Amino acid sequence: MNFWKKQKADAGSVQSLFWQRSNLLLSLCLLGLPALIGGFMGYHIALSQEDVLISRQTTEVWRKDIEEQQQAVEETRRISEQTLQALTKRVGQLQAQMLRLDALGERLVNKAGLADGEFDFSAEPALGGPQGDELQRFEALESLQMIDDLSLQIESRSQQLGMLDLVLSQKQLNEETYLSGRPVKRGWLSSHYGYRTDPFTGKKSWHNGIDFAGKAGSEVIAVASGVVVASEKREGYGYMVEVNHGDSFSSRYAHNQKNLVKVGDVVEKGQPLAIMGSTGRSTGPHVHFEIYKNGRSVDPASYIKRTHR
Repeated sequence: MNFWKKQKADAGSVQSLFWQRSNLLLSLCLLGLPALIGGFMGYHIALSQEDVLISRQTTEVWRKDIEEQQQAVEETRRISEQTLQALTKRVGQLQAQMLRLDALGERLVNKAGLADGEFDFSAEPALGGPQGDELQRFEALESLQMIDDLSLQIESRSQQLGMLDLVLSQKQLNEETYLSGRPVKRGWLSSHYGYRTDPFTGKKSWHNGIDFAGKAGSEVIAVASGVVVASEKREGYGYMVEVNHGDSFSSRYAHNQKNLVKVGDVVEKGQPLAIMGSTGRSTGPHVHFEIYKNGRSVDPASYIKRTHR
């Protein structure tokens, strides 16, 4: 009996211990559950916050990309405007240069004596040709290159026209300085170059020029353009004018009533130099005309009737 009682007592103790442990475990579970739930929720909240942080970072990157793209667009617009301004300015310069070339061309046409319509600088050049397969688009840089090429062509043409103008001007200058014609508009040849009978002594003497008689007061004119190197009263010559024509040529006009030019004057072909008179060693109104080449007198007759080469 005592054995069985002891067994029951032991069994009750075991059962009591089991329940105590079960209660302890349950209590621990109940106490740990909120912590577990809290940890789980905290984990998810942390994940959510990380997602928000990542989203903000992505948005910031996009915002910076958009700003960079906007800056790139503005820079492209600025460059395009500068390019357009450069193109406009260049076109204006080329147009101005073309106007100058047209004016120069008209001068050359007039100097060359071309017939009307033979070479017209004011007309657009004739163009033509079959239509192409498609129209090509030219970028701004290609247009700039085309304008630069056109500019080089115009500059080359300008230089060529300038040289042609210089040649024609030199030709005109040569024509102006080329000795030809008579020193009077009206008059007649009264004495030749060379040996003759002196009108004062009646003896044979050398005549260093030719004489043109005419009406007193008529004009004495230059046979070529040049510079007046003497305008004075000289023994034997009376009032006399000497003109240097360049290229080793000079001419003299003597026995004038009055000189119309002074030393240093630039005179043109056909310009009046003096008024015909009879000053100096003279028997009547006339002009004594002399031509010098390399400082030596030559026969003026060979220059009176000649034409330009």
